[in-house]
Parts: sequence; structure tokens; C-alpha cells
Amino acid sequence: MPQLNLAEHVVLITGASTGIGAALAQTLADRYLGIRLVLAARSVEKLEAIATHCQKAGAEVLAVPTNIAQIEQAQALARAALERFGWVDDLVNNAGYGQMGPLELIPPLECRRQFEVNVLGPLALTQALIPSMRDRGSGKIINISSIGGKTAFPFGGLYSGSKFALEALSDVLRMELEPFNIQVSVIEPGAVSTDFFGVIKREVEKVVPDPEVTPYRAAFRKFEDLEKQTNATAWTSEHVAEVIIKALRAERSRPRYVAATGGHFLLFLLTKLLPTKAVDRFWQRFYGIHLITEDWKHHRGRSATRD
Repeated sequence: MPQLNLAEHVVLITGASTGIGAALAQTLADRYLGIRLVLAARSVEKLEAIATHCQKAGAEVLAVPTNIAQIEQAQALARAALERFGWVDDLVNNAGYGQMGPLELIPPLECRRQFEVNVLGPLALTQALIPSMRDRGSGKIINISSIGGKTAFPFGGLYSGSKFALEALSDVLRMELEPFNIQVSVIEPGAVSTDFFGVIKREVEKVVPDPEVTPYRAAFRKFEDLEKQTNATAWTSEHVAEVIIKALRAERSRPRYVAATGGHFLLFLLTKLLPTKAVDRFWQRFYGIHLITEDWKHHRGRSATRD
């Protein structure tokens, strides 16, 4: 199939200071001499380091420190990109994080923040760029979702909820924007060997500082071992970046790209083949929810004895 020459493109990438976003920016700069990149992230220092690498590789770079959760900053990012380059060919909504933990224990403010970063900010940025894409008669919007955007799992309710929402918005945008030749695709990574699990751990500790005093303590112990379990199948950020580049280069991008070892089979199994109860049991065992039953019985027994 015909492929596009990205060296002639203006590409805007959010979450560009680390992980997938940084790998994507660096790979594009290294591979496509003269490409124009708009890079956004919260960390000024890390963003400048990535921007410097890309500039040395021959890319023209605009680095814009941005907190995507702030709607005004998302809109200002779009304006800065258009003022500098005149247009944006490709938008990669990559910024995001996972607020993990039992839904019962996550404060409302953290619930709102999860959706601001993973859904509302990307939507505001997309809305701000659609008119210019429509005027040019083309454009691509690539939203970085997750396997968790197709199947929900314990301790990941907020994260999955935000990614389910992003998937739905992507589907609707794809249909609504087709008349204007604006393509919308979703990338669905599985486990990625970034600091994602480190961020998860810090976010969990922020809302649940002492898991041992919660009714979910048995599952928390299991949760701490998940990074080791997923390391064997985790993709590198560079591997995921190649999938994004594949979507960017395609003349007609697919609606979805799964970026996970065995991801297609897993999604077919969990969303198409197995009954809901079987899926529940699978995730409960994987995340240690089944361990709570005995632990809670033991806890209640001790409480009754003391009473």
C-alpha cells in the first residue's frame, strides 16, 4: 500500500518527554530529516532534552511545556503549533497515566484528574485542531489508548474507564470527521517497559498510603508483584513507537492497532469468546482479588473474637 513521506509533515506529540512519546519523537527525528515536531509535556527539563536530541537529528522543533489536564493549556498548545507552522498534519494524543487502586478508596478529586488527563485534555486539543485540518482537507488523529480500553480489570477501574471513554470518542470522531478526510486511529498497547508501573505505584501510594489497613490488603500484596510478571511480555517504548509510525505513514490508517504480545488473541478471548463470569474470574485471579475472600473472613473472625 502507498505510504506517506513524514519528512514533509508537522507532527504534534503530547507526553513527549518520556516513554512512548519520547521514543516516537526521537525515532521520527532520526528517520525523517526536516520533519517538524511540536512536542508537549509537563516536565520542562525532560522536554528540552528530547527537543535537543530531535533538533540535532535535523528536525525543526517547537517544545511547549503543557499540562494537558488544563483545558486552557491544551488550547494554547494548539494555537502555538498553528502560529509556528501554520498547520498540523498529525496529532498524537499520547499524554496519560494510570490512577490504580480499588474504586472505593480513590478520592473524587483524583477520579476527576484521571479523566482530565486521559480524556478531557486530549479532546480539547483535538477540538482546537480540527478546524485547521478541515481547512487543509486532511489530517490524522492518533489516540493512545490501551488494552485496558477494551477490557476492564480490578484496581484499574478509573484507568480503564478513561480509556474506554477515549475509545468511544475516537470511534465517534472517526465517523464524524471522515467527510473532511480527517482520519482517526487508536493504538492499544499492553504492558510497556517504561516507568508506567513506577508512576502507578506512586499514584496508588498517594491515595492509599497504607494498604495493610484496608480490606483489599491481600490483593495489594499481589499487585506489587505484577511488574515482575508482565516484564517478560512487555514491549519497549520504541516498539510501540513503530506501530504509531506505521499508522502515521499509512495512506488509510486502520481504526485500531494492537501493540501487545498476544494482544489480538487476548482481546478476542476476553471480549468475544468467554462469558462475563469467566472473564471476571480470570481478572480476579490475575490481580489477587480471590485472595481477599479468605483474608477478609480471617479478619472478621478475629474482630468477632475480640468483641
